[in-house]
Amino acid sequence: MIELFFSAFITLFVVIDPPGCAPIYAGLTKAATPAQARNMAIRACMIAFVILVIFALFGQSLLGALHIELDSFRIAGGFMLFWIAWEMVFEKRTQRREERAEKVAATPEVEDVSVFPMAMPMLAGPGAIAAVMLLQNEADGYEQTLVVLGALVSVLLLTMIALIAAGPLIRLLGARVEAVITRLLGVLLAALAAQYVIDGLRGAFNI
Repeated sequence: MIELFFSAFITLFVVIDPPGCAPIYAGLTKAATPAQARNMAIRACMIAFVILVIFALFGQSLLGALHIELDSFRIAGGFMLFWIAWEMVFEKRTQRREERAEKVAATPEVEDVSVFPMAMPMLAGPGAIAAVMLLQNEADGYEQTLVVLGALVSVLLLTMIALIAAGPLIRLLGARVEAVITRLLGVLLAALAAQYVIDGLRGAFNI
């Protein structure tokens, strides 16, 4: 159980990337009061949680309806996570997030950023959806499902704290430290993605 929790926690932490979301959120909420920024951070994490739980619990049924085998999804999900890892190592993901944030900030009528772009696609994006479905497929029984969901709750709580403390956190860490952390997390995610592909190939070819 402990091993599953840490595996799920690390995977979701790397994919959701609270340290990477914090500076983007700080930029999006410059004009907001501390109370407004705090409420939007809480709301964004709650919405992301609901979205990810839906895919975690019902994603397997969706795959069955589409006649997609779990091993195929493991391989596809592994490649998707590897792409995210590549973008993190070479800072492509951060650049794309910043461009998306600039577009949102440039639209005067957009005030509440909790749903878009924070909840989706920054927190509950394709990578996070794929990761939570893969982890849930690995879970065996009710107790392990709760362990995976517990890891998801833990990551989103940390994300919420990072978003609320985004401004002071950026001033404390600085851009260089953030870049180093992002690259290290990207390397770790690449290894986890490779493992998903290996597991999928073993299952598909009965190795």
